[in-house]
Amino acid sequence: QVQLVESGGGLVQPGGSLRLSCAASGTIFSFNFMGWYRQAPGKQRELVAGISSTTNYSGSVKGRFTISRDNTKNTVYLQMNSLKPEDTAIYYCNGQYFAPLTGNFWGPGTQVTVSS
Repeated sequence: QVQLVESGGGLVQPGGSLRLSCAASGTIFSFNFMGWYRQAPGKQRELVAGISSTTNYSGSVKGRFTISRDNTKNTVYLQMNSLKPEDTAIYYCNGQYFAPLTGNFWGPGTQVTVSS
């Protein structure tokens, strides 16, 4: 079975950096799409960054975060720089297969807290 596991979260001061990693296992084929979502308390889950044939970012993180992918390792990364308290959330890794294969998989999440 397919599993995604995030790592790299933690507590960081405003202006600091973190790099999140997501390792996929149990996959026969590389995901067509991988992305990072986040959810803060009382707020809806939002797409932070995604990568397929191109990359895209939410407006709130554009210029500060960078998503990258290593297909040989079945791993996706999120480099987060210039972190702000508003970035505090649980960050979830997502992997998707497009047609004819179809699948949508989530990791359990990793907590990122930006605070002094």
